[in-house]
Amino acid sequence: MRMKDKIGIVTAAGSGMGRAGAIRFAAEGASVAVVDLNKEAVDAVVKEITDAGGKAIGLSGDLTSDAFARDIVRQTVKAFGGLDFVWNHVGTPGPASIEGLDWKDYDFAMNLNVRTVLVTTEEALPELRARGGGAILFTASTSGIQGSQFSPVYNIAKFGIVGLVKGLAKRYAREKIRVNAVCPGPVDTPMLRVFVARPDSQMPAGETPETLVQKRGGQVPFGRPARPEEIANAALFLLSDEASYVTGVALPVDGGATA
Repeated sequence: MRMKDKIGIVTAAGSGMGRAGAIRFAAEGASVAVVDLNKEAVDAVVKEITDAGGKAIGLSGDLTSDAFARDIVRQTVKAFGGLDFVWNHVGTPGPASIEGLDWKDYDFAMNLNVRTVLVTTEEALPELRARGGGAILFTASTSGIQGSQFSPVYNIAKFGIVGLVKGLAKRYAREKIRVNAVCPGPVDTPMLRVFVARPDSQMPAGETPETLVQKRGGQVPFGRPARPEEIANAALFLLSDEASYVTGVALPVDGGATA
């Protein structure tokens, strides 16, 4: 098992990539805290893990609350006795356009994409240090390594995450705390449908979120969107000891889109 006896947290784990990661990590021997705003989704993921013989707890709440963003670390340590990894997967596409921008939407996007993961990471660092090191993974995006006409605000947030990863990787390397980012391209998840159908994204007449998801996937060299499990596989590598000499990396998992 590639994560035997590891203890970790996955945020936004109620669906999509986060769900796939939580299930995969548990199958590989980790004890996992499944975190999401949607309690029913959290309960379903925890049940799936425990029914398969894995170990998981569910933590449901709003990560834009600093108190909850910190409490997920405390509750995980209380339940399992420590912390070895965190996948800061939570995020939101944010507004598509900067013209006529509602600054409340901007503030929410930046808080959820950037502030929440900083708060959780700050709380996690002493726990990782206490275990002699560990791994932190952030979900960036191909929009964190190249421009996106579909969401400049998302660019701001995800370029920021990639910069954060590189800075933290250098700062904590001597303490054996590795910090990396996974940068998905289009992934066949509920969030991708939200992304393409935002009110200010100017969805073409006659299109539906479903047709746009398939078109977006068709634009990459592989000719399809990724499956959530394919992103989870990359996350598994970056969080596992197999990546013991990998830090400061923003890894595209994008079917060749940024090649």
